Amino acid sequence: MPRHITAHPYRHRRTAAALAAAVVAAGGLSLLSAPVQAQPSTGTGDKLGNHDRALIAQYSRQHLRRSAPADAGQPTPDFVTLMIAVRDGRTEQAEQALAALGADVTRTEARIGYLKANVPFDDVEKVLALDDVVRVDVDELLKLDDTRPDLGTTSTTVTAEAGATPPAPSATTPADNAYLPTNETKSVDFKAAHPTYDGRGVTIGVMDTGIDPTHPALATTTTGERKLVDTVVATSQRNFIDLLFDSTWYSMTPANRVTGPTFTDPLLRQTWTGPAEGGLSISVKRISMSSLAGTYLGVLYRESDQAVWVDTDQDRDFTDEELMRPFRAASQIGYLGIDNPATPVNERVPFTVDLELDISSNGTDAVNINTLNEGHGTHVAGIAAANDMFGGAMDGQAPGAKLVSMRACHALGCSTAALTDGMIELATVHGVDVINMSIGSSPALNDGQSAQALLYNRLIDETGVQMFVSAGNSGAGANTLGDPTGADRVVSVGASVSRDTWWVNYGSKVAVDHDIMPFSSRGPREDGGFKPDITAPGSAVAPTPNWIASASVAETGYTLPPGYSMFNGTSMSSPQAAGAAALLLSAAKQSGISVTPAELRNAIYSSADFHSNVDVIAQGRGQLNVEDAWKYLRTDDRGVASDDVTVSAPVCTVLSGQLRTPHRGSGLFNDCAPDSGGQRVGESRSYPVTLTRTSGPADPVRYQLRLVGDDGTFHAPQTVALAKDVPTTIQVTASPRTEGTHDAMLVVDSARTKAVEQYAMLVVEAAAPLTVGTTWSAEGTVSRNGTVHYSVAVPAGATAMTVDLSGLAEGSQTRWWAFSPQGVNGEDSAAGTIYCYANYFDGNGCDPLRRTYVDPEPGVWEFVVESRRTSPLGDNPFRLEASITR
Repeated sequence: MPRHITAHPYRHRRTAAALAAAVVAAGGLSLLSAPVQAQPSTGTGDKLGNHDRALIAQYSRQHLRRSAPADAGQPTPDFVTLMIAVRDGRTEQAEQALAALGADVTRTEARIGYLKANVPFDDVEKVLALDDVVRVDVDELLKLDDTRPDLGTTSTTVTAEAGATPPAPSATTPADNAYLPTNETKSVDFKAAHPTYDGRGVTIGVMDTGIDPTHPALATTTTGERKLVDTVVATSQRNFIDLLFDSTWYSMTPANRVTGPTFTDPLLRQTWTGPAEGGLSISVKRISMSSLAGTYLGVLYRESDQAVWVDTDQDRDFTDEELMRPFRAASQIGYLGIDNPATPVNERVPFTVDLELDISSNGTDAVNINTLNEGHGTHVAGIAAANDMFGGAMDGQAPGAKLVSMRACHALGCSTAALTDGMIELATVHGVDVINMSIGSSPALNDGQSAQALLYNRLIDETGVQMFVSAGNSGAGANTLGDPTGADRVVSVGASVSRDTWWVNYGSKVAVDHDIMPFSSRGPREDGGFKPDITAPGSAVAPTPNWIASASVAETGYTLPPGYSMFNGTSMSSPQAAGAAALLLSAAKQSGISVTPAELRNAIYSSADFHSNVDVIAQGRGQLNVEDAWKYLRTDDRGVASDDVTVSAPVCTVLSGQLRTPHRGSGLFNDCAPDSGGQRVGESRSYPVTLTRTSGPADPVRYQLRLVGDDGTFHAPQTVALAKDVPTTIQVTASPRTEGTHDAMLVVDSARTKAVEQYAMLVVEAAAPLTVGTTWSAEGTVSRNGTVHYSVAVPAGATAMTVDLSGLAEGSQTRWWAFSPQGVNGEDSAAGTIYCYANYFDGNGCDPLRRTYVDPEPGVWEFVVESRRTSPLGDNPFRLEASITR
């Protein structure tokens, strides 16, 4: 079993996969990087799922191609890495059973019932047949969302409205600002009232692409301590994906062993100079970043004490190089390349080193040259905890907090096995108090029952470390939430935006004070589960590495300097929430209050600010409010106490037969077509919703029931009496008066406790049936940066669905996106905010006025009409039509 050095013993997106499979290439290898076409149901007892089965089939086919003589120099793994959740208390027995099957178990975590194993393709079904195996996920390459506002393109449009442009952020920008709008969660006011409650004493784990170890805004805390405690690599040469795609690892196999002072490397057969001793290994690889791109980098390793030398000056002489060790040992930072002062970016790129020991039975160790080629992780860390940005008062949420960087991603994306391993290490090894992860994926069945989701729930319960995860950027359709953000105990964070931020970060004017970003993934889960949980601002100017080009919006009239960028996404909202949680934990520690993850969640959920102009499926409970959350945590009577109440409600979707309990879940969700169990406009229907109290006194306790965010569709009793462990059914009536999605939040609350006991989403789609020979149409107006939603029901047997957009005013930059019955985006969502708008870059390869969907899946399709931030019109009229053929 591999071991990692020093303190670590180991070291969204939802896309149009049903329409096109995205493939990435690296060194002649190819691998699916997006959810695969959903296949017919394999039944509710399937421990693997259709998405993962399709991945295995793809990997097996690619293995055969890689094994051909032309690719003999490439890795040719004949296995797949499985992440396995096992029954409680049965980890050892499951490990023994896997070994008996010939699987290579590479990680065992009995505390959370987790096994990671490399299994030959043909033996996967044998693993699934083991009684102790609960759920299995396949290691997958996740493509990182591009969070730059224009994906690196240069706009040729004019500003949305003529007039003044906002000023650039600078050293004079105050703490309360709209560029990095932390005070929209009331945190700046909270820190002003309690200056020491700034995150000090708290460490935030950042699971991402890595953090720049040299950025001045991430150098020290408010108390002058080093902010970056450690920078670690979670990828592993024993993971299927990382073996193929992470080129930052240098394997020190027996074939690499040499004796100094001179020796020859096994790749280039060149002569090198090093220490005059034995027990050395050398590895050489071509590198692709910094001014050294395209050249070869040599790394020397001494096994006896895990010493590392890197030939940074490329003279094939290690004796003039610094002996390096992992960052935690001495905070060492090396540099590759030489800066060109004539360019705005810095071509001199920092790196740290990390180790993975005993990665094979022959004693092979591996050295990681931990360089960063993405600014995402640094930006996320800055939102959570930057201190004195631009040298002024502009901070992240918790400037007093420390950071641990866990890198699970590389140039081509992120390994789900590395993400899971990294989460475990952050929570169990590195002493962090809260974790942020702004990365995720989503198969169509996003029911919170994946192996990763189950493991994250267990990890939170066992370690007491709360995780915050981005909701995903696959909105604005319903049921577009990602994974593992759908895990019950993970705090799933959607992306909000204010009028002020639209102006200063985009140069775009809007009428509403507060809204949700159009891209922010919506709930509920496939089982009706309550996600996203909360929202936080999803746009920010924050630190990025100065060797990566900065990103800003042309319409603002300013350009950010190297070292800072404006990114947007739920990737930005999640660290806002994680940083806010660090403030609450900092306050609790200084007040002598011990806070469990459940208590932290209760405080955040019970105090969230609900906005009446925003759908429940978009905002969850509402915007995080630090000041009000602290009121729950600080009370002497434990204001976060609540009874445990579970919810079981009907679910009708095209996938609800695959739920753990078929057609039932933790929220009411009817997304079926009217002829398949769905509701029609004007129809009134009662749904049995069962509430069960599982804690507190045995005698019945009365609870108030409230509907929040309801448009008049839903009706429920005002109270209910719940005896302990006695399921009690209430009737919730839905009477949709108009077509489209209708939602509300059912709040279950006891006067005996201050915190709210339970929340349940109530969601009903009232779709307009499409029939052959008729045309469905709708006319409306969509505001700049706003969305309008419609639902239509496509019958079985339709061979095509054609959608037309017309009635646009001159210059109006408006589009529609279609979402399939599985909640999957029917468009190229990877192109984000530059794709498919009328009057904007000619649609960027997409016809913005007419598109035909071939063989559309039967069920409810959702059309989302959206107007871009650069549209010259504040209000954009449109006409949308849809028809089908057979």
